[in-house]
Amino acid sequence: MEKIRVAIVGVGNCASSLLQGVEFYRAADLQAVTEHVGLMHYDVCGYRPSDIEVVCAFDVDQRKVGQPLDVAALAPPNNTRPLYPKLPRSGVVVQMGPVLDGVADHMRDHPAERTFVVAERRPVDAVEVLRESRAEILVNYLPVGSQVATEHYARACLETGVSFINCIPVFIVSDPQWGEEFARRGIPAVGDDIKSQVGATIVHRMLAQLFSDRGAVLDRTYQLNTGGNTDFLNMLDRERTGSKRRSKTEAVQSALPKPLPDTQVHIGPSDYVAWQRDNKVCFLRMEGRGFGNAPLELELRLSVEDSPNSAGCVVDAIRCCRVARDRGVGGALTSIAAYLMKHPPWQLADDLAKEQVERFLRGEIER
Repeated sequence: MEKIRVAIVGVGNCASSLLQGVEFYRAADLQAVTEHVGLMHYDVCGYRPSDIEVVCAFDVDQRKVGQPLDVAALAPPNNTRPLYPKLPRSGVVVQMGPVLDGVADHMRDHPAERTFVVAERRPVDAVEVLRESRAEILVNYLPVGSQVATEHYARACLETGVSFINCIPVFIVSDPQWGEEFARRGIPAVGDDIKSQVGATIVHRMLAQLFSDRGAVLDRTYQLNTGGNTDFLNMLDRERTGSKRRSKTEAVQSALPKPLPDTQVHIGPSDYVAWQRDNKVCFLRMEGRGFGNAPLELELRLSVEDSPNSAGCVVDAIRCCRVARDRGVGGALTSIAAYLMKHPPWQLADDLAKEQVERFLRGEIER
């Protein structure tokens, strides 16, 4: 199979985990390993994780811009757990993107090793870079709250015919106007806000569904998350987290037979704890009633390495986008988004979303 040519916006922890994961599975392929741990799909219509090739990348940090991609992926403030001993030397040099609203003002109040150090360089023309690199799919890893910057790259994708995978809670693919424009131009897209394989939101959804399936009533619930990467530091500015809270809350509410009142549900980022690094800890509480209105309470603590957890979904999103391009399908890939994204164009129950993805892969449904 031909390589899947990918562009990355934001060479942070998530991009680093994706790059290391691709090398991890490439090494497994070369060693003829048959047990492929950590993948929802090893083979997607002939495409393996090792078929992903990053051909261009954008960032704004002076420690990354102008550096080979393998160097930038491990540069501060990245602090994710290593997945692969050493990334191979990359011929891709990280390009300077426009800052726009991609860096929150409060980030300047923290030590440089924890946050962004904006490079004093002129931004490149994203359209020109995408064309020259012959990228097919762009993965958006900008910080939460980067509305203007995300729209900038979405427009570049529309102009160049590049597919858009939106991993952050800025609503592009799920927005009717943007979605219709990708469909009109015949460009497949997946969004918005990537789930993790086994993350706080998917676990919360499953437990909410369990309450419903077993006849229990969920009266109130909260999900509090802490972490020590730049994502959590960025989200200390609560003005940037409105769409994040909405995305995570709607993902859980959609699993309930009747949405909870706003006063009885709280889901969203909680706090930044520097020494946690890329480790994310979720504290989840659910209060409800069972048989005869007997009280029922559930508390759960989930600890995950944040960035690799989402990379497991991104490798599927990339390959499904390529399959859609091979088939000449444009617009939002609704089945893929329902399975892999917190805020898809249409929410589906997780078991139904999984079934729809399998039908898409078999060619039984278009999207």
